[in-house]
Amino acid sequence: MAGGARFERRARLVRKADFQAVFDRAEKSGDRYFTVLARPNDLGHARLGLAISKRASKLAVVRNTIKRLVRESFRQRLAGLGGLDFVVMARPGLAEVEHPALFEALDRHWSRLVKRCARS
Repeated sequence: MAGGARFERRARLVRKADFQAVFDRAEKSGDRYFTVLARPNDLGHARLGLAISKRASKLAVVRNTIKRLVRESFRQRLAGLGGLDFVVMARPGLAEVEHPALFEALDRHWSRLVKRCARS
């Protein structure tokens, strides 16, 4: 990766229990492209989990492109996300949408969920 921008293991949700904790008690933000769940963690840094199913696209190459796009958006906003765990789920029909529109949608989700989790 250019400039050392990596998606480090500490920034990932990897255990089933971590995902389940987000699914059980989460703030939710949704639009026609994504559903994003978030909940505070005690780690002091944000973590990301991806749940991109075949319903989003039957083609693995398209699902992988969506995952890379979400990870890149997360990396760019990481400093302002605080201690939250996020799970991003893609909705069907995402493959036909231009990437800038998806980045804008994700930016709205990150901002909305940081505000909601700060209030609760």
